[in-house]
Amino acid sequence: MKTSRFSDSQIIAILKQAEGGSPVPELCREHGISSATFYKWRSKFGGMDASLMARLKELEDENRRLKKMYAEERLKAEIVKEALEKKW
Repeated sequence: MKTSRFSDSQIIAILKQAEGGSPVPELCREHGISSATFYKWRSKFGGMDASLMARLKELEDENRRLKKMYAEERLKAEIVKEALEKKW
């Protein structure tokens, strides 16, 4: 997964500038982002502060790790099932 070139605090600062009344196209041009990126950030991180954003990142990492663990266990179960189904 591609990492953002902006830190969490930078994203929050950009969103706060927009809430402060700065025009979105001007903000996008100033920070070198597309308007689609800005609106994606706003839908995902709008109204958050730094601590909530950090907690969201932690939960996403934990969810990713748990999905990987589940996939590995499911693969092991499939291998065992196939081995038991074979006729000796």
